[in-house]
Amino acid sequence: MKEITLKPIGFVKNSVNEPRFGNFSNEVSEIIIDEKLTDALDGIEDYSHIIVVYWMDKVKDYVIKHNPQGKENVPLVGIFACRCPRRPNPIAITTVKLISRNKNILKVQGLDILNNTPIIDIKPYWPHYDEVKNAKIPDWVYNLEF
Repeated sequence: MKEITLKPIGFVKNSVNEPRFGNFSNEVSEIIIDEKLTDALDGIEDYSHIIVVYWMDKVKDYVIKHNPQGKENVPLVGIFACRCPRRPNPIAITTVKLISRNKNILKVQGLDILNNTPIIDIKPYWPHYDEVKNAKIPDWVYNLEF
């Protein structure tokens, strides 16, 4: 397959320096966007939530199958059937609450990533595209920490 080259648009600043499972709902982070892209943020403050796309740069290898969060009480599933970090391309997304914008800095709540993680993209949360009514998930997901 053809190789894809990505360039970060910024990085995150927070107090999370070690990987952990769950407990991110109250975590406040700053997303520092490259200053030359500041104008690309115009209008973002009109949204309550944004979707952050990031590169999990600390992930060094991948797995094909995995017990999510290393828990024995959940099934062994393919890496594409869970949201675990050890993916062939360690790309991740999280929908977060947008607290504020100050020029090229976004303050958000609920971002589940490590300090200095590269940000690839930001998208506004639009219920028309992003909300799924009557979504189905396997019962084992409720055994995980969020």
